[in-house]
Amino acid sequence: MTIEFQERAIDYHFADFICKQVAGEANELFRLVVSLASNAVGQGSICMNLDDIAGQEVRVNGKTILLPGLEALMELLEESTVVSLNGQHQRPLVLDGSGRLYLYRYWRYEHDLAEIILQKACAVGENVDAAMLQKSLARLFPESADERQKEAATVALHRQFCVISGGPGSGKTSTVIRILALLLEQDGGRKLRIAMAAPTGKAAARLKTSVNSVCQSLDCSDEVKSSIPNDVVTIQRLLGSISASTRFRHSVSNPLPFDTVIIDEASMVALPLMSALASALKPDARLILLGDKDQLASVEAGAVLGDICSAGEENHVSPLFASLVVLEKNYRFQPGSGIAEISRAVNDGLEGEALVLLKNNPAGTILWQPLPAREELRNALSTIVVEGYQGYLEASSPEEALERFDCFRILSPLREGPYGVSGLNSVVENLLSRKRLITPDTLFYRGRPLLVTVNDYSMRLFNGDTGILFPDADNSGELRAFFPAPDGGVLSIPPERLPAHETAYAMTIHKSQGSEFDRVLMLLPPVDGELLTRELIYTGMTRAKKTIEIWANEEVFCSAVRKKTERNSGLKDLLRWK
Repeated sequence: MTIEFQERAIDYHFADFICKQVAGEANELFRLVVSLASNAVGQGSICMNLDDIAGQEVRVNGKTILLPGLEALMELLEESTVVSLNGQHQRPLVLDGSGRLYLYRYWRYEHDLAEIILQKACAVGENVDAAMLQKSLARLFPESADERQKEAATVALHRQFCVISGGPGSGKTSTVIRILALLLEQDGGRKLRIAMAAPTGKAAARLKTSVNSVCQSLDCSDEVKSSIPNDVVTIQRLLGSISASTRFRHSVSNPLPFDTVIIDEASMVALPLMSALASALKPDARLILLGDKDQLASVEAGAVLGDICSAGEENHVSPLFASLVVLEKNYRFQPGSGIAEISRAVNDGLEGEALVLLKNNPAGTILWQPLPAREELRNALSTIVVEGYQGYLEASSPEEALERFDCFRILSPLREGPYGVSGLNSVVENLLSRKRLITPDTLFYRGRPLLVTVNDYSMRLFNGDTGILFPDADNSGELRAFFPAPDGGVLSIPPERLPAHETAYAMTIHKSQGSEFDRVLMLLPPVDGELLTRELIYTGMTRAKKTIEIWANEEVFCSAVRKKTERNSGLKDLLRWK
């Protein structure tokens, strides 16, 4: 088997620097291995398993290089002055006993995070009033409540570390708000310092809305309700980001001043950010993670939530098993709606069952259509695009436009090509322009939807945030960019001050994480590829609250459902209780 290696510029220059400037050697084989390790991080892995490349031919830059077997590869690396064995020395690369090759900082992130999680998972609360807790549970979780939610609340009160996982609509947010009420009632009047955060501004805004809604219905005192914080921020803001760097004001030497920290949409949090967060917690602080373990992993390196859940599920005597609760009851999808059923089939890798559900859903909440040919795509999209986007384009205020824009979205796994985001956005602009709903004669036009593609801490905008260009009635109708703010309002920004962004009628499934839309149209490309996996299909489907429509070829859809995403990491092994 030949590995076709697409070496990025950063891989080339990193390997070149390590070999020539640090190691003082120009061994072609060693240089290739270093470049492959760098590339692995770029593809989302934390490390590279030498087993995956040992004995393989690698074609790179028009040249084929035969790699030696595993033993010879290990020996090559062990003899290098830039490789540390099991992190015993601070060197650019780390090789562990299982044949994983790391860039040092990712090895450090992984080990620091594992150590903190295990410490907290083993820390059992000793000051819980059991009698009060039982009474509070009965009041805050009535008989109709999911027993798993009560279990999650009990775990969260008794442990410093708790993971609550579940699909969309399983009640994760309502459960954690009730957990805060329980903590405050146990506290006896002392003001607990509580922080809530999410990976993106949009996810933070959604959590804030949910908190305010759930608080109104809680069966507890007004004093407890008023003590539940309604401020939700991005994780970067919580940690105190320093300009555009990846450094934060809060760290192990300047910990966060909170007793309890709650992180929503934890599946979206990459290893470096999760490690920075964990390191910034006080030793006795409680950490609660909410997320869907079956969703796509973070865009950047790591699959932290998935690794944590896998480590807990695979060892029933570990502290992680006792810290993990999976919510299974669904409150969003109506019985027989089909979205919950097909999501389960996709998660289980049952492509035949999923396809049957797609094609035979009498409720009309799941729709299937063979992928139109490239030349037929514009006509095929015409009706659904106008129906989906006309409402927000006719809104009378930016707030109304932002709310209506979430009624419909087009999702694709790809960025480029006719079936990718760039091609689809071009088609949508053309269709809406022909209907005179937009006038895209300049880059900044009324109604243009925006997707931020980089973090900009000064603007309080982060990668994945979505907004809309709309006239500002408070500024003589001047065109401004409006984004949902974590406080429930909107951010208003001059277009010329926007960070890097793109048009967002269509967006990648990765970028859609943490979002919800009433109706979703998901297009899969005509040719199968490594990118198409069951996690990607599941994530795209579960962005829809009411209707999911899929345009795809049967063989491509079925192949994707059969494939499971694999990201190389040592975190799961580190978290297994020995």
